[in-house]
Amino acid sequence: MKTAVLGGGLTGVTLARLLHEQGDDVIVLEQCEKIGGLCRSRMEAGFTFDSGGSHIIFSRDAEVLSFMLSVLGENADRRNRNTKILYKGRHIKYPFENGLYQLPDADRFFCINEFVKNLIAVEKGEVPPPENFAEWITCTFGRGIAECYMLPYNEKIWNYPADRMSHHWVDGRIPRPPVEDIIRSAIGIETEGYTHQAVFSYPVEGGIEALIRAIAEPVAPAILTGFTVSSVREENGGFSVSDGRETVHADRLISTIPLQNLLPCLADVPADVQAACGALRYNSLCSVFIGLSCDVPGISWLYVPDEATGLFNRISFPSNYSTEVAPPGHSSILAEITYNEGDAVSGMTDTELIEHTVASLVAAGFIPSRDTVVYTGIAREEFAYVVYDLDYLKNVAVIREFCRERGIDLVGRFSQFEYLNMDGCIRSAIDFVRGGA
Repeated sequence: MKTAVLGGGLTGVTLARLLHEQGDDVIVLEQCEKIGGLCRSRMEAGFTFDSGGSHIIFSRDAEVLSFMLSVLGENADRRNRNTKILYKGRHIKYPFENGLYQLPDADRFFCINEFVKNLIAVEKGEVPPPENFAEWITCTFGRGIAECYMLPYNEKIWNYPADRMSHHWVDGRIPRPPVEDIIRSAIGIETEGYTHQAVFSYPVEGGIEALIRAIAEPVAPAILTGFTVSSVREENGGFSVSDGRETVHADRLISTIPLQNLLPCLADVPADVQAACGALRYNSLCSVFIGLSCDVPGISWLYVPDEATGLFNRISFPSNYSTEVAPPGHSSILAEITYNEGDAVSGMTDTELIEHTVASLVAAGFIPSRDTVVYTGIAREEFAYVVYDLDYLKNVAVIREFCRERGIDLVGRFSQFEYLNMDGCIRSAIDFVRGGA
C-alpha cells in the first residue's frame, strides 16, 4: 500500500517515519522548500530563532517525550524553567496563581478574597455551569485572578473575546489549581504549578527544526518539497494528488495540512461543508527576532497580558535555552504577536512591527539600549493557533464527516483543527498508525 502524506510539518514527518518503520511505502508532499511547518528555524548572523514562535520540548506523555529525546540524541540540552508574567512592572512567578505573594497588596487581597468567595459559592451550588471560556475562567479561579491576569492575557493571545469562545478544550490544558496552593501562594509559601514543564529540553544546535530533521532522517528520500497541492481526486479506489505539474498516485491519503488549504483541492465540496470551513477561526502569528550584544535576564519566557506594554503576548529568550543559538557574548529575544487578516497588526509592515517591538522592549527594560541590537528579523505564519469559538464543535464535525466519507484521514493540528502542542501532534501520529494503519 502506498500512502501519500500531505504536509511535511511535525505531524507529517512523524507519520512518515512511523509508517516507514512498519514497512509501508510512503511519500510526503510539502509545499515549502524545507520541512518543519510551525517548527522551522532560521539561522542568520550566528543567531538561531524558531520562526513559528518559541518552542520547548516537554510532555506529560512519557512515550512521546522519550521519542523526541531519543531522536535528538546528544543534540539535546536540559534547562530548569524560569518563567514569569509581566504584571504592573513586576515579574510575577508563573503560573499566576502560584505567584500571588508577589502582587501589590490590594491585588493580592482581591485575588484571594474572590477565589475564596467563588469557591464557597460553587460548593453551595450558587454558580451555574459555565457556558463559555470567560465564565469557565471566573468559575475556576474567581473574579480576582480572572480580571487581573487570565482574561486579559487570553484575550490578547487569542485575539478574540473570551465570552465568545468555547470552554470544552480547557480541562487538562489549564490545570485547576489546588486550594492549598492558592492559599500558600497568597501568604508567600513557595508552590509550583505546571510541574510537567518545570524541566524542559531544547536542541543544542539547529533550533527546534533540528527535532523535525532528526525525525525525518530515515524517510528523507520520500519527502518531496516544493509541492503545493492543487487538486486531490479519487481514482480507482485510491487518490491522485497534483500540484499542476506533477501527479502522485496513492492508495491512501493522510492530510496534515490546514483544512482551509485542503478543501479547495477537492471536487464537489457541498456548500454546507464550505461554509463550515469558512467559519472556523484561527490566529496568525508574527515572530520578531532580536539579537543583542549584551546579556538578557535569566528568564525562559515571559507572558505579557498588558496591551500598553506592547503588541506581543509573550517574549522568550532563546539564548537561555542553548549556548549555541547566539554568537559568543551575545543573546537573543523572540517576541510573539498574534493577529488576524484585516486587523491592525496585519496592516503593519515588517519594519513597523520590528520597530514597535524593539522600542517596547527598550521601554520595558529588557533591552538596555538600541545600540545593543545587532540583528533583527521577522517571520509570519498564517496558520498558528486554532481558536475554539462557540460554533467550533458544530462546524468541525461537518468537515470531519465529509472527509471521512471521502476516505481522507485527518491528522495533526490544523487538519484535525485542534490546539495540539508538539507532543499532541506526535501522539496523534502514533495513535493513527497504531489504530488506523
